[in-house]
Amino acid sequence: MAEFTMDLNDEQKEVRDWLHGFAADVIRPAAAEWDEREETPWPVIQEAAKLGIYSLDFYAQQFFDPTGLGIPMAMEELFWGDAGIALSIVGTGLAAVGVLANGTEEQIGTWIPQMYGDANDVKVAAFCSSEPDAGSDVAAMRTRAVYDEAKDEWVLNGTKTWATNGGIANVHVVVASVDPELGSKGHASFIVPPATEGLSQGQKFKKHGIRASHTAEVVLENVRVPGSCLLGGKEKLDERLARAREKAKSGGERVKNAAMATFEASRPAVGAMAVGTARAAYEEALEYAKTREQFGRPIIDNQGVAFQLADMRTSIDAARLLVWRASWMATTGKKFENAEGSMSKLFASETAKKVTAQAVQILGGNGFTREYPVERMHRDAAIYTIFEGTSEIQRLVIARTLSGMPIR
Repeated sequence: MAEFTMDLNDEQKEVRDWLHGFAADVIRPAAAEWDEREETPWPVIQEAAKLGIYSLDFYAQQFFDPTGLGIPMAMEELFWGDAGIALSIVGTGLAAVGVLANGTEEQIGTWIPQMYGDANDVKVAAFCSSEPDAGSDVAAMRTRAVYDEAKDEWVLNGTKTWATNGGIANVHVVVASVDPELGSKGHASFIVPPATEGLSQGQKFKKHGIRASHTAEVVLENVRVPGSCLLGGKEKLDERLARAREKAKSGGERVKNAAMATFEASRPAVGAMAVGTARAAYEEALEYAKTREQFGRPIIDNQGVAFQLADMRTSIDAARLLVWRASWMATTGKKFENAEGSMSKLFASETAKKVTAQAVQILGGNGFTREYPVERMHRDAAIYTIFEGTSEIQRLVIARTLSGMPIR
């Protein structure tokens, strides 16, 4: 078991500096353009693929870092560059985590490579869980998957929303209800292969922030997928459903549903994204405060500004430590007995919102214009308290974990 340390090793530092260089030299110069265009930045993704950043191998190396710090370190540096472009680069990872968390070895080996493509023909993937009437309330999911035993096929019908890469993805991972009476415990995840009939893109959303990342509805109309596309396989699903039915009335063993398993695995990574955005805004504000003069002196000489910057830096460092702790715990097999994963996502998300707002305030009128990047960072930061579990849901998870109440 890897020992916890506050210092990155030489290999981690090398990767961090490499990613920081890519974020500074490639992502940042393109950020404003793709934010205005509100389109997927395919040229940037392709450049990341050519360098090996957008690839299964790279994320696997970071995922299997024995300290657990590979993924959060990578997320922080990329999102320091720009949240919208970075999400376009890493968005496929949520679908990949969905397969890793629930799939068999054969499914992992078959589908994850197809999610990324290669440097000459990049692909993206989408994880589809939220619905118009089922966001935080995953038990209200209406998308249904019905098994056609005669053909060994699953038939999917429903509408998904807020899907990153939805409709433009090569591979879609769709969470659907196979037994509505069991609520969230009756859910399962399915692979929808490329060019499957019946899957189409619905509304593409025009968003407040992260505008370089494609977000859309995914419509499923009698979508038929082979039985082999059920993540984990039917035997495992049948066993889990039988156990859930048996325990439903007794209120005994809690069974995790497919969507929650994916979100639990990814929440510290989202916290790291928030840290990256917060750090970027703080650095912009710090530099501005050191060079901007009012009344004959730099504004950082004013206690009101200096104290804000002190609080911003303190919160960012605290958020990073919570993210690193949760990531280390997950990698070393320690249970989140106090909802440490949700704690990291909650604190980092709220920190990003607050720090970016403070950065805008420190820049004053300039911070309110698109001539300076803190305006975009402030818009981008709003998403962290919403997606993959709102701040309210994180607090609910933490409170119920501390009290011993079941998390539904």
